[in-house]
Amino acid sequence: MDVLVQASPPNSPKSHLYSPSALKTKKNIETIQEQQNPQASESPVINMSNDSISVQEDQKSRTNKRYIFLLVVNYLFLFAGSISSSLLSKFYFNHQGSSRWVSTWVQSAGFPLLLFPIYLPFYVFKCTDRRPFTLFTPKLLILSILIGLMLGLNNLLFSWGNSYLPVSTSSLLLSSQLVFNLILSVIIVKQKITFQNFNCVILLTLSSVLLGLGSSHDRSQGLTRAKYFIGFLSTLGAGLLFALYLPVMEKIYKKIYCYEMVMEMQLVMEIAATALATMGMASAGGFSEMKRESQVKFDRGARVYWVTVFANVVTWQLCFMGTAGMVFLTSSLTGGICMTALLAMNVVGGVLVYGDEFGGVKAVSTVLCGWGFCSYVYGMYLKMREEKEMENKNQGMEMAHNAVAPNNIV
Repeated sequence: MDVLVQASPPNSPKSHLYSPSALKTKKNIETIQEQQNPQASESPVINMSNDSISVQEDQKSRTNKRYIFLLVVNYLFLFAGSISSSLLSKFYFNHQGSSRWVSTWVQSAGFPLLLFPIYLPFYVFKCTDRRPFTLFTPKLLILSILIGLMLGLNNLLFSWGNSYLPVSTSSLLLSSQLVFNLILSVIIVKQKITFQNFNCVILLTLSSVLLGLGSSHDRSQGLTRAKYFIGFLSTLGAGLLFALYLPVMEKIYKKIYCYEMVMEMQLVMEIAATALATMGMASAGGFSEMKRESQVKFDRGARVYWVTVFANVVTWQLCFMGTAGMVFLTSSLTGGICMTALLAMNVVGGVLVYGDEFGGVKAVSTVLCGWGFCSYVYGMYLKMREEKEMENKNQGMEMAHNAVAPNNIV
């Protein structure tokens, strides 16, 4: 039976999993490592079996050689998935697609794609010694299912809002999730409030309020005022639920050390969300309703309908994979900031692809959104520079200590 022993990464609040029976062994190994290699800064995961000991680095540590690669890949997934999924969802509704349950179902039905990042690293690439679903406890399973159901509700609210609102309006409204994200991050994961992140939240809040007060005339043809505000409130509700999802996941990820386990949790959550959407679809006619909709209602034909559905499945999965990876590798607030930064691109996409109106109100809202994001990025830059200076100072003190230590050996 394998036992995982992991040291805490330097300058990181993240805690990790290890067996209580391995505490003594853990201390012995750490002592030997410090004596043999006092300059090592990585925090290894020591996988102890009956006949071998292998070392894995904590993939959340910035000193890990896979960290930057995973960070870039996940942001690209988030970038491509967020923009494409929003445009495709609007395309579906613009061409007489009417089932909000179908729109909800495609957001999570791509969960089989998660099997690739879960199984390929171990069975094909041989870049990890951890078998899939190792240490995936019943507690993690239950948490994943509950969060998956919450995610399914969030998907439904998003579909409801997106069916009524223009892409540009819904994208700017979703920026309000950052306000909730900051507040809940302070409560759940003890996120520190700085001038930069507070300024970012204020600016993005003003952007959303301005949009709500000044763009109620921006409605699709035949859309009543009541339905417009239903879409408005549904989109805000989706933002609130997603803002809760991010810090909750960050708190859980503190006990997870590898990207593969993140994808395993994501797989269970997506299955739970898909089950919820499937039950809703069944109450509305099931997949036979999809077939009828493709043949009768959708005005671009059955082939374009199924291509749209499949493309939605793929792009939404990329979006959620990227979001989970960003929260795991950075923080829930940073993940929310990155998503908000992409909202401006969604606004531009809605204007370019669908001809959404882009008047003075949306222009000012977009500027405020960009201003808030730049404020946060600058704050992150200052923080990283301070951490780098502290790291260099600690390295200097450690080198001085190592130079004196041999003289103290008896």
